Amino acid sequence: MITLYQAEWCPFSGRVRQRFTELGVTFAAVPVPAERIDREEMRRKVGTDEIPALLLEDGTAVTGDADDLIAWLDEHHTERADADEHRRQAVEHGAR
Repeated sequence: MITLYQAEWCPFSGRVRQRFTELGVTFAAVPVPAERIDREEMRRKVGTDEIPALLLEDGTAVTGDADDLIAWLDEHHTERADADEHRRQAVEHGAR
């Protein structure tokens, strides 16, 4: 399972979580400490303290901005049939 290092208050993390939903990919969300200085475990595992970041099952880290993570997800997964409905719901409920 892919691990997403993220925070609920981070709009970039929210974009990546939404894309996971549109793709129908199960992931584990790991909330990170608010202060970067306290993200030592994250730095050890993915090599950065910037969120969002992905850790793949094989230990590979995917880092960069939200667009980079979304591009990686899109290269490796296909949208589920109801992706448009998930996008519509996200707009309706203010998630985007």
